[in-house]
Amino acid sequence: MRSDADAPSHPVNQARRLAAECFPDALSVVLAGSAASGRVTTTSDLDVAVLIEDGGETRRETLRFEGRLVELFLHTRAGLAELFAADAASRRGVMQRMYAEGLVLCERDGAATRIKQHAEDALREGPGALASATVESRRYVLTDALDDLADAADVVERLAVANVVLGTAADLLFDHRRAWTGSGKWLPRRLLEADPEHGGALLDGYRRLCENGEPEDFADAAMGILTLVGGPLREGYARTWRAAAEPAAR
Repeated sequence: MRSDADAPSHPVNQARRLAAECFPDALSVVLAGSAASGRVTTTSDLDVAVLIEDGGETRRETLRFEGRLVELFLHTRAGLAELFAADAASRRGVMQRMYAEGLVLCERDGAATRIKQHAEDALREGPGALASATVESRRYVLTDALDDLADAADVVERLAVANVVLGTAADLLFDHRRAWTGSGKWLPRRLLEADPEHGGALLDGYRRLCENGEPEDFADAAMGILTLVGGPLREGYARTWRAAAEPAAR
């Protein structure tokens, strides 16, 4: 009996055909994202990293193949090094994860295998620490947002402030644990990886606030994270204005 994985419509098999038909000369093709991790659904797209010869163009491209949406990440070796550096600077490690956790569909001379090892090493090392001034700024923003959350009577305002609390508390926790960040659906996943206790409490509190309008557990969880990184910051905080300074909470 043939399993679902053997079916022509299975996303991994679709990705293999994509690699063979569209990138026969590629140095390597790697399938990443939900299709590679087993979380794929009927509407999931294919995230595909393609290493091409030097002289090609590093770019991102969206197309449809056999009815399924495909996000292509095409890059030369030099382009990939630049992408790795940019993702390390943003603390997200997107391309590093694509290679470290992805499925190698094809490669020449072990190209993908070498990159995969480099990406795994980078992920284990983690991102660099935030500058102390940045941590102070985010402590101040979170302190201010928690004050606003306690005062917010309007439901929409409360949810808007809660988003600031969630994002800022997550940033501080990621930095405290020297963990890679995430956005969108990857934010809760990365939070639970970085710190199941504090990250889990923050997410559970956020869910209760969204479902029932009750902010107490969410505020307590955010305050717990704030305490980890030095506590609330109000009076006495000052910073010199710079063009590249982080935006204020409001």
